[in-house]
Amino acid sequence: MNLEGKVALITGGTAGIGEATVRRIAGLGAGIVFVGRDENDGLRIESELLREGAAAVFLKADLSDPDEVRRIVPATVNIFGRLDFAFNNAGISGENGLIADQTDANFDEVFSVNVKGLFIAMQQEIRQMLRQGGGGSIVNMASVGGSLATPGASIYVASKHAVIGLTKSAAVEYGRFGIRVNAVSPGAIRTDMLRQVFGDDSVLDQMADAHPVHRLGLPEDVADAVSWLFSDSSSYYTGQSLVLDGGLTAQRPFTRAAVLPSHEQVQEESHDELSEVTAGR
Repeated sequence: MNLEGKVALITGGTAGIGEATVRRIAGLGAGIVFVGRDENDGLRIESELLREGAAAVFLKADLSDPDEVRRIVPATVNIFGRLDFAFNNAGISGENGLIADQTDANFDEVFSVNVKGLFIAMQQEIRQMLRQGGGGSIVNMASVGGSLATPGASIYVASKHAVIGLTKSAAVEYGRFGIRVNAVSPGAIRTDMLRQVFGDDSVLDQMADAHPVHRLGLPEDVADAVSWLFSDSSSYYTGQSLVLDGGLTAQRPFTRAAVLPSHEQVQEESHDELSEVTAGR
C-alpha cells in the first residue's frame, strides 16, 4: 500500500489510536497534518516523524471549539495544497452514570466533541474535496457503542450512534462526487482512554478473555483498518461501519463460557489426542 503524493488530516492524533494512525499513514508516504490538544506530545511526535523523513505537521486545536475546528482544513490546505483523506478520530468518553443521574453539562461536553466537532470537521473536509475535485476518503471514529448499549454510558453511546448516522448520510449525499465516507467501530482497544474507564492492565487482561480471540485490540489494529479505508483497495466500500472487536459482538452474551471449553481444556485434549496417536504407532 502506497499513499505517496496524498495528504491526510487526522484529529485526536497525539495518543492511542490517533497516534498509531498518524505513524502508519506517514509511513505509507502521505503528507500528514495531525491535530490534538496536547502540544508537548504533538511536537514530540512531529519531531520524531520529521527525523524519519516523513512530511508531518502538528496543529494544536480543541475540537469542542467550533472556531478552532473550522481553521483545521484551511491550515492543512495552506501547508500541503490539498486534502485527500481525513480521519475524524477526536473524542471523549465523558462521565459514566445512569441516565437519571446524568447532567446537561456532561451531555453537552461529550456531544460538543464527538458529534458537533466531528460534524463541523466533516463539513469542511467535504467542501475542500468538492472544490479540488477527484474525490477523497473520510473515516469517522465510531464505536461498538454505536450499535450496542453499555449501562452507565448512555451519553457516549448516543454520541456514537450519531456518528454512524452522519457517516451514512454523508456517504449517500457525496458518493456521486467520488467522496467515500465510512466509520471504524472499535471494541476494547488497549489505550490510556480505556484504562481510565475500566482500570489498569490487570483488569484489561480479564476483559480480554471475553473475546473469541482472547486479546484486546491494539491501536495499530485500527490504524491498519483506516489505512485500508483510505486506499483504493476499498474503493467500493462506503457508508459502512467497520467493526473491529475481536469477535466480541458476534457471540451471544453470557453463553460462550458455558458452552465452549476453556483454552486450557483445548490444549489438554489436544495433548491427550497426540499421546494416543503416538502410543498407537
